[in-house]
Amino acid sequence: MLGMGFAKSWSQVLAIRVLLGVFAAGYFPGCMYLLSCWYRRYEVQKRFSVFYGVGCVASALAGILAYGLMQMDGAHGIAGWRWILILEGVITVGLSVLCYLLIVDFPDRASRNWKFLTEEECAFVIRRINRDRLDAEAEEFTLKRFLRPALDIKIWAYAVMFGCLTINTYAMAYFLPIILSDGMGFGVGESQCLTAPPWVFAALVMYATAWVGDKIQRRVPILLFNVCLSIIGLPMMGFLESNAARYVGVFLTVAGANANVPACMAWQANNIRGQWTRAFSSATLIGFDGIGGIIASLVFEKDAPQYRPGVFTALGANIVLLLIVVSLTLWYRHCNKQADRGERIIAGVEGFRYTI
Repeated sequence: MLGMGFAKSWSQVLAIRVLLGVFAAGYFPGCMYLLSCWYRRYEVQKRFSVFYGVGCVASALAGILAYGLMQMDGAHGIAGWRWILILEGVITVGLSVLCYLLIVDFPDRASRNWKFLTEEECAFVIRRINRDRLDAEAEEFTLKRFLRPALDIKIWAYAVMFGCLTINTYAMAYFLPIILSDGMGFGVGESQCLTAPPWVFAALVMYATAWVGDKIQRRVPILLFNVCLSIIGLPMMGFLESNAARYVGVFLTVAGANANVPACMAWQANNIRGQWTRAFSSATLIGFDGIGGIIASLVFEKDAPQYRPGVFTALGANIVLLLIVVSLTLWYRHCNKQADRGERIIAGVEGFRYTI
């Protein structure tokens, strides 16, 4: 990020962007994987929401921060847009030192690394995870064990769901200031500042729905509720005449799409077991996350003020997401009923049931 602030040509920007993608690729799935190894199935959505919600709050502040840093335009002969990249890079480097000092290891090693827990406390964590899904102990890595989940269609269903979600989330992250300025007629400064409230609202909806989902031990009602928010919000944002009404649609779209990210991650984490299956599944989510980002970066690029191609693409992604959720739900109900009758053992563990 720092290097991009000093780039002088398109080729330099491209090379740095490739490096940024390579080094950032493991971060999000690694965090998901680590969190899912510490908590039981009906505790993860709140934790995922806190983790992802910090990103929403950062997005809320990003527009305001960017507008503030742009006021440094010309300082030391450096353009304002370069200051945004340079100073945000400096902040990230500083935070990385704290991360190195504070990040914890997996439960079976947390007593040895940084002495985060005692051996008795680690044993307690491992026991409660094993009572929930019997996969707390580390498994020896083999390529076959890691790639075996690629034959499981539900792994790819979750990945496609996540890709559909990120078409919406990236579109809002990339283009919301442009939609507010070119589409709704706000000034540059106003557009940067008006991006903040929808992201704060999204963080609140995200945690509230996550709390409810963990409380009632259900995932599908939360996913459907959030999808409905996006399906209502997108046409409001794209097709209404009043800027006030369109801005309300922005709130619903941003909240529905972003609140469903931890909901999707939690539903996936609830219905798979085995450490390398969990690792492979996290990687597929992030792979399709990138595909969603590529699509989002193209469909909202032009066509102001209503951005019809982008709105229709995002709506289509939500409909695909809805169909996958309904299909998986029907399949999981069928499998659970078979398991109740003793006709099927799910995930190789007697008593394991899919979360719906």
